[in-house]
Amino acid sequence: MCGIVGYTGPRNSVQPIIEGLGRLEYRGYDSAGICLKINHKLSIFKKEGKLENLKGLLKDSSPVSQVGIGHTRWATHGGVSSDNAHPHGNEYFAVVHNGIIENASGLKKQLQAEGWEFKSQTDSEVFLVLLTKNFHELKDTLKAIALTFQTSLG
Repeated sequence: MCGIVGYTGPRNSVQPIIEGLGRLEYRGYDSAGICLKINHKLSIFKKEGKLENLKGLLKDSSPVSQVGIGHTRWATHGGVSSDNAHPHGNEYFAVVHNGIIENASGLKKQLQAEGWEFKSQTDSEVFLVLLTKNFHELKDTLKAIALTFQTSLG
């Protein structure tokens, strides 16, 4: 079980996302994180443990963005760590996920054999890496997303 919230609008997205995560924290106490689009780049802030840990990190950095996603995690794949916290992201995409990708292990082995690297032990990062691979090959975001869902549900 995990909690997912997003915001886009005229004001700084940090506070609405943190408020939403606070309401959903019961869905996951293992870690919390947010991804914000700052100066046209994805910036990820995440911490192991309760939401208060993430709030401390955000207070220190004071990010400002009008769009973002947030996640509270209850660990199912991979232990409780900052690396396994969501969002998972790179220069192209950030993903949050609730559930289990049943074929993640096989997909991860295949992607590693192709030279793709992983930072976490989560099935969610497998989706991110597969999405990135598909995006590089197809050069089309929507087609890459559709193919990634088809493959990860397979």
